[in-house]
Amino acid sequence: MEHQADPAKQRHVLVVDDNAELALAFREALQLHGYEASVAMNGVQALKIVMQTKVDAILCELTMPQLDGDMFFNTLQRVRPALSRRFIFVTGNAGKPKYEPFLKNSSCPVLYKPVSADNLLITVAGLFTASVDNQTQGTRECSSNESQV
Repeated sequence: MEHQADPAKQRHVLVVDDNAELALAFREALQLHGYEASVAMNGVQALKIVMQTKVDAILCELTMPQLDGDMFFNTLQRVRPALSRRFIFVTGNAGKPKYEPFLKNSSCPVLYKPVSADNLLITVAGLFTASVDNQTQGTRECSSNESQV
């Protein structure tokens, strides 16, 4: 399956993960398929980046030091609401009760570790497809609206 990003519309994906090895692997996979990608090691660093740089989507670990992914997402909704609709969570905590209600209510895509490169690329590409569909057909993107499933 071809995952090539449209070179005329190169998208910048911010990878937020305190596991440097995994963050760099995600960045490399994205770059190899035409995306611009950068890395932040925690939510605080990621907030600084999104306030200073054009970012089109975020791939974010759920549990991190300094600012967990859920709190980063909630903050992003206030400061960059459009960007918060192009957000993917990554976690190794499948089924942890602490985060399940938040993940369900956010309606953002969730990738459970280990994440294959194909699954990563399909999910990222889907954010941009959903964004285009949303503009033309009313497709829902992620949000923290409690009424959404």
